[in-house]
Amino acid sequence: MVESMKLKRGAKGLTQKDMADQLGVSKEYYNMIENDRKTPSVTIAKEIGKILEIDWTTFYDDNKNNG
Repeated sequence: MVESMKLKRGAKGLTQKDMADQLGVSKEYYNMIENDRKTPSVTIAKEIGKILEIDWTTFYDDNKNNG
């Protein structure tokens, strides 16, 4: 998921700060989500999904497989 997010974000010409601003979160928090150190809330996951055109449920599927 991490590489997918970075690639999608880059392809859209967005920085982590751009994403954080659009989501209404800090750049640090977004960085933790992108680097798989935090699981976003459902609301934030859905927004990331919309912006990056990814399936927002992947955040939770990945965590289930890791746990």
